[in-house]
Amino acid sequence: MTHAPLDGLRVLAVSQFGAGPFGTQVLADLGAEVVKIEDPTVGGDVSRYVPPYQGAGDSLYFQAFNRGKKSLALDLRHPEAAGVLHDLVRVSHAVYNNLRGDLPAKLGLTYETLGRVNPAIVCCSLSGFGMTGPRAAEPAYDYLIQGYAGWMALTGEPDGPPGKCGVSVVDFAGGYVSIVGLMAGLWDAQRTGRGRDLDVSLLDTAVSMLSYFAIWSLNRDWEPQRVKTGDTRPSCPRRIFGPVTAGSSSSATRRSSGKRSWTPSSCPSSRAIRASRRSPTASRTRRRSSPSSGPAWRRARRPTGSAACAAACPARP
Repeated sequence: MTHAPLDGLRVLAVSQFGAGPFGTQVLADLGAEVVKIEDPTVGGDVSRYVPPYQGAGDSLYFQAFNRGKKSLALDLRHPEAAGVLHDLVRVSHAVYNNLRGDLPAKLGLTYETLGRVNPAIVCCSLSGFGMTGPRAAEPAYDYLIQGYAGWMALTGEPDGPPGKCGVSVVDFAGGYVSIVGLMAGLWDAQRTGRGRDLDVSLLDTAVSMLSYFAIWSLNRDWEPQRVKTGDTRPSCPRRIFGPVTAGSSSSATRRSSGKRSWTPSSCPSSRAIRASRRSPTASRTRRRSSPSSGPAWRRARRPTGSAACAAACPARP
């Protein structure tokens, strides 16, 4: 019988809302036992009450991030909570949280405290600004980090206000990055028998994802600018192609059946394909390179229109 990849791994998760639960959801989907510790004094994870589909202390939003997990009500500020937590730590592999950066130490969730209970325990913290520094005690949300990291300066129309991504990309990316760090820590603990602290921040994650934009700015004084919908950036020739319907005045419409269809008129690859068909040199090359079994070669038709662009375009809808 085939087991799930993370079968046998137990992770205690002191996390709520989006980023942390998204990360530990990856572990649960891969077979880990994730024990979610919720604060009963505030009704548990706040995402239980996120509209529009919620009721009786549960919501579809909550289920999206916590399916397959176990749940335990424990007030970590209670004088007797430490004993319960330490009993769980003794039989677990990792403790994960997405609290404010200043809270893990106060609540006894760092390796300094839990390493005395289980030397191999791996303690991962995902916060807005990290566990150290002047902003460690500040909360953070996805859209705030998109602004702080400069993502909004790159998103939207040139003559419009800065825009945010349609989904919580920073939260999700932070969740993924924290789990990569956690798995690396677990691998090292397996080899050495000693765990560690892992400190991951949403801001660090978002800044690292600027990638080549940051490299350009740091090395060539490049200044980012928002571009119009459909314009291309120098790194990749692509556009956003809108749907067209019957009766459209566009000369590039290939089908006029009344159904929505894609218009590849300005695709560079499509233009190149059309030009190659008109080139006498290209025609002679095709004839010379054709195999001797002529009929089989002639039956292989070249793609045309949107099908041709679909085969050659580096990116399309």
